[in-house]
Amino acid sequence: MKTKNLFKQAFQFKETNCTIITDDESAINAAESSIKYHRKQLERYTQTHPKFLYSLQPVPVDKGPKIVRLMTQASENAKVGPMAAVAGVLADLAVEDMTLAGSEVAVVENGGEVSANCTRNQPIDVALSAGDSLLSKQIGFRLEKFPMGVATSSGVFSHALSFGEAEAVTLFAVNAGVADAAATAVGNLIKGDDYRRAVERGIEEALSIEGVRGVFILYREIVGKAGQIPQLIKVST
Repeated sequence: MKTKNLFKQAFQFKETNCTIITDDESAINAAESSIKYHRKQLERYTQTHPKFLYSLQPVPVDKGPKIVRLMTQASENAKVGPMAAVAGVLADLAVEDMTLAGSEVAVVENGGEVSANCTRNQPIDVALSAGDSLLSKQIGFRLEKFPMGVATSSGVFSHALSFGEAEAVTLFAVNAGVADAAATAVGNLIKGDDYRRAVERGIEEALSIEGVRGVFILYREIVGKAGQIPQLIKVST
């Protein structure tokens, strides 16, 4: 991510590994406190609701802390398990608290999922990370419409659970929670020897998910994109 004239801070709390970017250094504390608080809320909830932690399908929730409700909504939209949205939702909540603290530029990257909000006339650049792919960290996207959530799922290079085989499935959505869950759902579909049809199937699924703005898929030698995709850029090394 481009960070000129901005503060950048790495932050790790248990399994959460983040990069926080902001124009207001005090907002970094707001982000870190938000992540700690909401992680603890989720941990308490899953102690008494273990299905929420392990299910690969949406889990109905009547009551629960804010992080649980947001994860539930995102997972229902994408028809995946709630934990598919956890990294994105944590990033969204941190960005929300940074903005409330007065930050005009608030970006949290959590395990590859990005939540970004910017009230300045300033774009935010993010690179595509796809492991050993030739395009990995060579191209990126210039975000100019906010708030924006970006998430990438890979069936080849990621440690996260995926049933697909794509190098990268990148989703752009109204927030990172929706993008995170949707990237998992679409990534699960990208597999098989008919590469073009697999990409087409993924695009169809992505655009059917509420809250998704656009999709970019890299599968073998096929690149597919549809919807509202931010400007593609070359990443300088």
